[in-house]
Amino acid sequence: MSLLVVGLSHRSAPVSVLERAALSQDAQIKLLQDTVAAEPAAEAAVLATCNRIELYADVDKFHAGVAELSTLLAQHSGVGLDELTPYLYVHYEDRAVHHLFSVACGLDSMVVGEGQVIGQIKDSLALAQELHSAGRLLNDLFQQGLRVGKRAHSETGIDRAGQSLVTFGLQQLAGGRGAGVSVESWAVGKKALVIGAGSMSSLAAATLARLGVAEIVVANRTPDRAERLARIINENSESSQYEGYEGGAMSVSARAVPMESVPFELTRADIAVSCTGATGLVLSAETIAAAVEGRVPAADAAGQSCRTTVRDDVRTALPPTSIGTDDGCPLDLAAAQAGQAVQESAGFSVMGEAAVAGMDAATLEQHAAWVDNGTVDRRDAARRTPDEDRELIAELARTAATVGRIPERRRPEIVAVVPRPAPVLSLLDLAMPRDIDAAVHRLAGVRLVDIESLAEASADAPMAADVDQVRRIVADEVAAFGAALRAAHITPTVVALRAMAADVVAGEIARLDGRLPGLDEKHRAEITQTVKRVVDKLLHAPTVRVKQLAAEPGGAGYADALRTLFDLDQETVASVSRADNDDDHAENRGRA
Repeated sequence: MSLLVVGLSHRSAPVSVLERAALSQDAQIKLLQDTVAAEPAAEAAVLATCNRIELYADVDKFHAGVAELSTLLAQHSGVGLDELTPYLYVHYEDRAVHHLFSVACGLDSMVVGEGQVIGQIKDSLALAQELHSAGRLLNDLFQQGLRVGKRAHSETGIDRAGQSLVTFGLQQLAGGRGAGVSVESWAVGKKALVIGAGSMSSLAAATLARLGVAEIVVANRTPDRAERLARIINENSESSQYEGYEGGAMSVSARAVPMESVPFELTRADIAVSCTGATGLVLSAETIAAAVEGRVPAADAAGQSCRTTVRDDVRTALPPTSIGTDDGCPLDLAAAQAGQAVQESAGFSVMGEAAVAGMDAATLEQHAAWVDNGTVDRRDAARRTPDEDRELIAELARTAATVGRIPERRRPEIVAVVPRPAPVLSLLDLAMPRDIDAAVHRLAGVRLVDIESLAEASADAPMAADVDQVRRIVADEVAAFGAALRAAHITPTVVALRAMAADVVAGEIARLDGRLPGLDEKHRAEITQTVKRVVDKLLHAPTVRVKQLAAEPGGAGYADALRTLFDLDQETVASVSRADNDDDHAENRGRA
């Protein structure tokens, strides 16, 4: 049997695919049950986090195992196999062990070094044990993975390289790395709403309390869980376990509300964190727009209206130019027409300017404003077909090729960009699939950070030098685990050999009793012990050596050699393995 993992993560798949492939708790249970019922797999475990879905199994055939696990993932995720396959990765035997250990240490996380994944691996193992789908291999693997993860965090400074996804998300809301705003100073005194009461939401609530927010409101579909989380926050606050802004103890007030109160609580919240197990949106763009209505200034310094409704992206009111006559046009049309006839410039597409090398985008914007008497409506461009756009861009390219570039009669004025008002509501969506409508990105006064934007931000996050040390720990632990696994593989054969030797000794003592019926018990016991010592000494060196050899890479064949040399019955060896597995399952039942 061999370890196989098939999965997808933020490294292999876009967030949109991860979102659709996300597995609910019920789906994970059914996936485990169907996997162990399939022919190639004897054990199974699912590791499902906000940015990865992985199926681990002990299989007897590699290709059949890959096919079966891929098919099961597609069936239970609801994403077609043809669509899912390009994003799947496969790890086998030592590479699978290396992958899990790297995940446990935070090396494969979206935020390198985060330690929350250790708890998620623990939950994954607990579920597999509860369903009795984890046998000796996966129990040993996941338990060792937990130890490796804890070792990495205790022996190195990997924690300095990254943070939990919650902390990283809050940092992005505060302005991102290098923005000059600490997340502590940004969060202190704010009112926070936490939607959900699971492990991620609990971490979010604890992090917000530690950062010094003034109030935390917890909303959950199960009121008891929300009340329990709020009670824990209050108790920790009273016992001064939260050290807030500038090292001072912060008093955090927490309370629980039903989900129906979320729209109202949003109107008074500064920060909202959502991480539920819902399959659909929890917060729509309309709900968020209503929550910030009246909280966003009516106009910014330039007098531009700050809309809080979701509308088509139409740019209006470009800055005035000297328009109305040919003399006011920012392009030298006469020079362009001298080289080659150009159709009416009213048809120029300002949306395709970046595709024409050497052209000045600001100049094209100014020309479009001149043609349309100062107004550019993007909806007109949207109604044009791609073929029409390509033709217009080709005309611009020919003009640019004739005169080198489109010249200007005067320096074009800078196109003013209306600044967005400062956010009055900061949203952190850590759910997969997402809880918050992505359309709120377009709402004035709202800042949204979700898994997709975190993935983009984490690509540029710095990595600490401790990462190299963690990689060395992982490599050493993988080698040790592989050696132990290979040594364990030969154990049933060694046990069967010693059992056969014991049977030979017992048979010979029985023959001695037949030949010497008058032998007293004392002498009989001494002879028996002497024969056993001789057999043990003869077997000791070969069995110790064969375990050492089997632990080395490529040592799996020593078990076969031992069986052949001593003519061991294959069924006897198999029965020892089955007995070991039965003991493991009994241990799992005790844990559950």
